[in-house]
Amino acid sequence: MAIRPMEASGQCSSGLAAKGIALPELLAPAGGLDQMLAAIAAGADAVYAGLDGFNARVSAHGFSDEEFARGCAVAHAHGVRVYVTLNVFVFDDELADAVALGAHAHALGADALIVADAGLACALRAAIPGVEIHLSTQAGVHSEGAVRMAAKELGVERVTTARELSVAEIEALCATGVPIEVFCHGAICIGYSGACGFSALRRERSAMRGDCTQPCRLSYDLVDEAGKSVVAVEGDRLLCPRDYLGIAHLPELVVAGVASLKIEGRMKNPDYVFNVVRVWRRALDMLCDGTWDADAVSALERELGRSFNRGFTDAYLRGRSGAELMSFERAINQGVRVGHLVAVGHEEVTVELDAAVAAGDTLEIRFYPGADARPDVPKRWPQVPCPVGAAAGERIVVHCKRKVDVGCEVYLIRSAGVLEQTATVLERMRAEADAATPAERAVKVLPLGDIAAVGGTPAQGLAKPAPARLVFAWELMDADPRGERDLSDATVVLDEVCRAGDAVRTRSLMRRAGRVVCRNLGQVAIARELGVCFDVAAPVFCANRATLAWLRGLGARRVFLPAELVANNAQRIAELAACPGVLGPVDADSPELMVCEHCLLTAEGTCATDAAEGQSHCRDCSCRQQARYLVERDGTRLPIAVDACGRTRIFLS
Repeated sequence: MAIRPMEASGQCSSGLAAKGIALPELLAPAGGLDQMLAAIAAGADAVYAGLDGFNARVSAHGFSDEEFARGCAVAHAHGVRVYVTLNVFVFDDELADAVALGAHAHALGADALIVADAGLACALRAAIPGVEIHLSTQAGVHSEGAVRMAAKELGVERVTTARELSVAEIEALCATGVPIEVFCHGAICIGYSGACGFSALRRERSAMRGDCTQPCRLSYDLVDEAGKSVVAVEGDRLLCPRDYLGIAHLPELVVAGVASLKIEGRMKNPDYVFNVVRVWRRALDMLCDGTWDADAVSALERELGRSFNRGFTDAYLRGRSGAELMSFERAINQGVRVGHLVAVGHEEVTVELDAAVAAGDTLEIRFYPGADARPDVPKRWPQVPCPVGAAAGERIVVHCKRKVDVGCEVYLIRSAGVLEQTATVLERMRAEADAATPAERAVKVLPLGDIAAVGGTPAQGLAKPAPARLVFAWELMDADPRGERDLSDATVVLDEVCRAGDAVRTRSLMRRAGRVVCRNLGQVAIARELGVCFDVAAPVFCANRATLAWLRGLGARRVFLPAELVANNAQRIAELAACPGVLGPVDADSPELMVCEHCLLTAEGTCATDAAEGQSHCRDCSCRQQARYLVERDGTRLPIAVDACGRTRIFLS
């Protein structure tokens, strides 16, 4: 574990060291060598990177072997660990190559591998003695039971949790004693990681294979059964969330005992990595030396806003998921506010600043033309260069040829200072990398053998016939709100999400059902504890026979294949699909594209739940009873359903 003990610095005056609390590792993204070097220079404790394929950002620039080896050498010289992402789901014909890539990364200097596929984790464990494995957020761990099972049954040394969890839920996971990694900053997928087939089923490019087309960033309409739009918010990015900003919750996360704070961004530029990492490093140091306060948080947030962001939110950490989570208006960089217009002249405007700017910064003027504007009025806001440096409270004159009005807000969207500082740092770090001598590691790789057996011993036979009637648990929240219905003749398909608040309902369903289909590792843990007969289905994702063997070893009787595999990879999974007890998608009649914690109906206006700080009103919300469709640009209507917990499900038309 790469946790920096607070007492080791000898500077901590906050009292945390006296309580035995350690600072978490600061984990930074590295899409290439420059990003890795920027992260090291900025104060990261660890970096994560992808090599070649088999990672969840296949379009990231990546590294050559020589670049990666030199980067590892520089990282280790600075006491920084390096993790390699193998966090996609692999097919049988790829398993050996994925293991070979893991061994190769280890030989080049990687300290640990980040994995989502259970079969691959088992194969890596069997083939590379002593390899350190971290479980990716793509595996969908939401609960204490899932954490414990991952550590015990997969032998992972660390678990990365879902972004949707609150601070209290994170603290409960940390209490298991298993090192917990949490996201602290960066882009958010609106759908639960590992539970989104939107890109695969609509674009034939799979997020589970690192090739997501980002449908959540596109334009949509929301209509009723008659086809009339019901959208009341400004903007059409109905699935686009703001970026994660957890810095105000840093003291809580440290006290909760998180092992690692993860910054998202392997597709980001070096200047993004450098600025975000250095700000988070400063925050951790301030917490350590006792200089942390509310004013410091505000200043740090402004510094973070100087790098790419879609606006910021801490909603998940506060247990919220309403409209405040979303960036309805735009899916691109929003920067940080620095002032407003106080005068408009001929091809120039006067900006009154409420934050400092520097010469060379790029400013954006937020001008809204209005409904009566001519059709030829540009839809994009004007972006103009800042001619001079100035402090908060001063006024500057900026050249602007486009029509704008007094009162328009002005945002900084590109910081010349950050770019210049990053360039200076990279020049020094590149020289260090050029002079580095990569370590030569000998990695012993054992024969993999029968990939169908690396997951464990299959469970033998069916405990009892499977009831033919399928019932989805999320629908029962409305159909059987008191939990009184006799389900002994039914197979209950459990929800895709299993958080602490879902445990009581899940246990009740398991006790009453003739059989259950687990769709989350946390549910598998509960089923094993209760001794009930269970099957598994996606998002417990099975793409190879090694994963199938592991699931059967846990006690799963039948395995339902994910819809995206059947739709797009029928030939590659033919051998897997032919195995006894392997069935087609559990939702074949209406494949699910996405499940998210956010209620899409908030696009219709403020809801009672959002205003009441909780989900107590979701069950009684009349809006949920009305037919709604998400409409894509090509006119395709996708049915949606919002359950009694306020979670949205989007289905294939």
